[in-house]
Amino acid sequence: YADLPEPKVFLDFEDQEIRVLFDEDIKGFAKRYVDPNELIFIDEFQYSNEGGKSLKYLYDHHHKKFVISGSSSLDISLKAVSFLVGRVFAFELYPLSFREFLAFREEGLLTLLESSIRSGDRMHESLHAKLMELLEEFSLWGGYPRVATAERIAEKKEILKNIFTTYLLKDIRGFFRLATESNMQKLVRALALQVGNLIRYNELSALSGLGQHALKNHLAILEETYVLKLLKPFYTNKRLEITKNPKAYFMDTGLRNYVCRDFRPLDGRTDQGQLLENFVATEFVKEGLEFNYWRSKSKSEVDFIVQAPGGVIPVEVKASREDKPGRSFFSFIRKYDPPLAYLLYGGKSGRRQHAGKEIRFLPLYAAHLMDFSS
Repeated sequence: YADLPEPKVFLDFEDQEIRVLFDEDIKGFAKRYVDPNELIFIDEFQYSNEGGKSLKYLYDHHHKKFVISGSSSLDISLKAVSFLVGRVFAFELYPLSFREFLAFREEGLLTLLESSIRSGDRMHESLHAKLMELLEEFSLWGGYPRVATAERIAEKKEILKNIFTTYLLKDIRGFFRLATESNMQKLVRALALQVGNLIRYNELSALSGLGQHALKNHLAILEETYVLKLLKPFYTNKRLEITKNPKAYFMDTGLRNYVCRDFRPLDGRTDQGQLLENFVATEFVKEGLEFNYWRSKSKSEVDFIVQAPGGVIPVEVKASREDKPGRSFFSFIRKYDPPLAYLLYGGKSGRRQHAGKEIRFLPLYAAHLMDFSS
């Protein structure tokens, strides 16, 4: 922000005085903030009552550049984007990806990783161990920038606490007029303990104290406000495959671990596999991939099915260094004949042929380097 050319102004619609001026006296707002500046930043834009109409007026009559931001894709799109067709570029800002985290922490290590994977060179064990150590840190504490860059554990916990209490329990619940704080806490904790499992609405309803209609409304809003990713099933046969129930993943594993009050090292954790699966899901979201999960009614399951140009590609996630996919993985390959398949695991990169199909093995920290083009 400091490097952008002047004149510019940064406004926050959590400031009631500024927001009321925008909502009730748009010409006065323009005279005070728009006319003197070429670049106008407005944060927490979703709090405006008539945001889209007013912003359209300002853009059409003053021909300035506006950058609006907020914590809800749903509300911003409803109040602003529908009025600004042809005038707006929309961006989604997620927590840091693991690649971005490495660029902050160990840029040289990131360069070595990417050159090694792309060239097919065998990675030295010490480099692999260091990357797995950083992956563990990232999986435990997540990718919120202030958390990732904080040096002390106590500081990381305090930042996550503030995100949870201020953003989730107060801002989201209050803005969308959701259930009580107690209901929200119960729901989010239940979801955190069930990461990667099929959502059972009756069970979640009982745990959270929310009726099913209210529960589904809460889930949709938690996804629209970037707390959750609700992953839908992939299917072609309604009779034999799961078709409706989504899985829930947290968009930030640090927030998920804060909700569980569990920041123990990965080794020995009973939820190690779930946590690493959640990590991969969020990496796919940040890469802009379209993906689902697959599960048959006989309980064969593949963690992720990526929609790629050449067809669907199964991806299995394992915490161990054992390079042996499960039987469900091969069952999916036989059924859907994908162009290739991936195993993300604790070991090093490699590839193998199985029944005429190439199975590629990649370490978990290289999820962003998966190639779905062939």
